[in-house]
Amino acid sequence: MAGIRTRARRRAAVVFGGALALAAPLVVAGGGSASAAACNVTTGPHQRQVEQFLGRPVDGVQSAADCLAIQSFQATHGITPTAGYAGPLTWQTMNTMLAQRAAGKNPNAAGQCPTNRGRIACVDLTRQLSWIQDGTVLKYGPVPVRTGKAGTPTRTGLKKIYYRSINHWSTIYNVAMPYSQFFDGGIAFHSVTKSMWNPPGSGGCVNMTTTDAKAYWSMLGNGEDVYVYGRKPGT
Repeated sequence: MAGIRTRARRRAAVVFGGALALAAPLVVAGGGSASAAACNVTTGPHQRQVEQFLGRPVDGVQSAADCLAIQSFQATHGITPTAGYAGPLTWQTMNTMLAQRAAGKNPNAAGQCPTNRGRIACVDLTRQLSWIQDGTVLKYGPVPVRTGKAGTPTRTGLKKIYYRSINHWSTIYNVAMPYSQFFDGGIAFHSVTKSMWNPPGSGGCVNMTTTDAKAYWSMLGNGEDVYVYGRKPGT
């Protein structure tokens, strides 16, 4: 969104595997300065959970300060409308973050990604996480990813990387897809500049930060296995 900036009174920091996601100044469309009056003052259905996640006083009642903190989180991750309302999409995003945090350094504790194929890239759609393992040994990650939305899902199953293009350009979406590693038709690992928690999701690809996409590029190659499982929240 282009336009005027306003500073949230509080910023929420969320740490995942050493990466820091920090709520940024709110950007709102239109004229004038954003304030508590610009917020949705209605108490949302997930008010308490959202307050707790953001480190706000947990009373289950929307306040001006609550709204500004929620707006800042929404603006950081491209959640619309950016109105400071503790609704289902905002809580779904936060709940995914909590599940990612809980994975720690043992993302395959449930053994859902195969451990009998040597090096493999795992993609858990439910937690929106990916990692590289070799047998039972974690080699990289887990890292947050942004997978396909409803209508353009990241298809599940065992795949293999079959084509790599470090400076790939998508003729379908007319956009750069750096560090692309294709493993299922037009579906690839590749870097993007937007938040990994930006809804509703990708056109099917597994979006990553530049740092993580570079690491995957250096650690994987043609013919290596990729296993996708689970179901993305909200799909």
